[in-house]
Amino acid sequence: MIGIRTPRFRPARQRGASLLEVLIAVLILAIGMLGMAALQAVTLKNSNSSAARSQAAMQTYSLLDTLRLDRAGALAGSYNVPGWTCSAGTNDPDDPDDTTDYSVFNTWLAGLDDAVGADACGRLVCAASGTCTVGLRWSDERATGGAAEPLEFETTSGL
Repeated sequence: MIGIRTPRFRPARQRGASLLEVLIAVLILAIGMLGMAALQAVTLKNSNSSAARSQAAMQTYSLLDTLRLDRAGALAGSYNVPGWTCSAGTNDPDDPDDTTDYSVFNTWLAGLDDAVGADACGRLVCAASGTCTVGLRWSDERATGGAAEPLEFETTSGL
């Protein structure tokens, strides 16, 4: 009987991976992990910027809601702070016509420090026609591609 001979394959002498292959794999893995860390940092910066913008919208609506409690006073201009103000406003003792009530604006401005940032400034102008405009300005430099000039957010609403 003629037997069928199956060829025998000899295993290669080398078993496992060489040190060079392992080092290359670790290098590729390290570059990938650094890329993921950089991506995470950019995402965190942009999410903080987005949160500040959302807070700005909520804060302007909050001030408008507070003004609706004294609609007559707001429309008479009792709470108007037309220029950008970054610190608590006070009445000018030398100006007898300065009857602005800064209590509402100062409380709102103090709340902006926690919500948007310590560099936040605001303004408020209410017209006799029934509309009020609330402005908010802060630095958005922390965001990716954030501009050096301040970011301004303005909301106009009827009381």
